[in-house]
Amino acid sequence: MDQTGSFPVKLYVYDLSRGMARQLSPVMLGKQLDGIWHTAIVVHGKEYFFVGEGIVNCAPGGTPLGEPGSIVDLGATEVPEEIFMEYLTSLASSTYRGDKYNLFEHNCNSFSNEVAQFLTGKKIPSYITDLPSEVLSTPFGQALRPLLDSVIINPGGNNITGQR
Repeated sequence: MDQTGSFPVKLYVYDLSRGMARQLSPVMLGKQLDGIWHTAIVVHGKEYFFVGEGIVNCAPGGTPLGEPGSIVDLGATEVPEEIFMEYLTSLASSTYRGDKYNLFEHNCNSFSNEVAQFLTGKKIPSYITDLPSEVLSTPFGQALRPLLDSVIINPGGNNITGQR
């Protein structure tokens, strides 16, 4: 495989609520949320994301979530796959180990944002990264926080370090 050149980088965006957030958030939170976002970075022919088991990957669109609700073009990277995998392995053994997962502060969107910046110098859209603080700014979000802190999102995939 040719490891020189430019490789497209995409952000796959999934609504974990499958439209329910848009319908129920005005009543439950007193504000409109368009979705509960799960994101992944697609580069070098695979989809990479962070879940309670750590950093995992699958074929693009290959999680049980199905096809993403939207795909954001983040541009291109010149980081070859080998260097990218070394970077991910380093993250998987430090900042993005499975036990570091937290639904509000350290989740798939934190990972996508960090990896997007590493690959392209660009952040992911703020409507995604601002969602936790929007939810927690409401009385209902604060009341649910103890329960939600124990939630771990895991849409499947293969752990990149081979560990479970």
